[in-house]
Amino acid sequence: MTATTEYAPGLVLQGITPPLRRQDFKLIAFDMDSTLINIECVDEIADAVGRKAEVAAITEAAMRGEIADFKESLRRRVALLQGVTVADMQRVYEERLRLNPGAAELVAACQAAGLKVLLVSGGFTYFTDRVRDTLKIDYTRSNVLDVQDGVLTGRMVDQPWGDICDGAEKRRMLLQTCAQLGISPKQAIAMGDGANDLPMMGEAGLSVAYHAKPKVREQAMVAINSGGLDRLLEILK
Repeated sequence: MTATTEYAPGLVLQGITPPLRRQDFKLIAFDMDSTLINIECVDEIADAVGRKAEVAAITEAAMRGEIADFKESLRRRVALLQGVTVADMQRVYEERLRLNPGAAELVAACQAAGLKVLLVSGGFTYFTDRVRDTLKIDYTRSNVLDVQDGVLTGRMVDQPWGDICDGAEKRRMLLQTCAQLGISPKQAIAMGDGANDLPMMGEAGLSVAYHAKPKVREQAMVAINSGGLDRLLEILK
């Protein structure tokens, strides 16, 4: 294990020497829930049917890496969402979902430096599409909830690329986007907080843990443990 250094209060570096140059990177990839935004959407949706505690316990275990099969854990959680309405999801979006501090600033700074932005999420298109439009994100990949007559069925819809965006799919989407842009994965930055972000973080030239689970902090080159997402700009000049 490479020695870690507390570069500044709440900002821990491992195996890198700042400052890094923004122009050396061409892509930044974000997880959504608890990284780019302040909530775990699946937990908040479950609150509408009185199942938040049950769903949140599964989410926490999955993010800590205590559940090996992310897909199965997500299917279990989505099954518990049966009966939630689209109106309930809209209320979650309007009343509970907020961008995390520094999110807009970091995305704008990266875009100004010419980086493309990728949002890859084990969450749902209902929310990723709205976050994409707010931040003018270039590429997204996430899961589609099955809706019949305005009500969730407790299932997800298969997509042309596969069934569920898990850690392996996040990694694949990062590599696919790099190939599409004609860049090396080492020219990509990947930011996340949970165990399912580690596969894409392991491919990127710069991996960033944001208020992350212990397993993720241990493996990241940068761990932002206090403050906002824009603290990355302290080392990315």
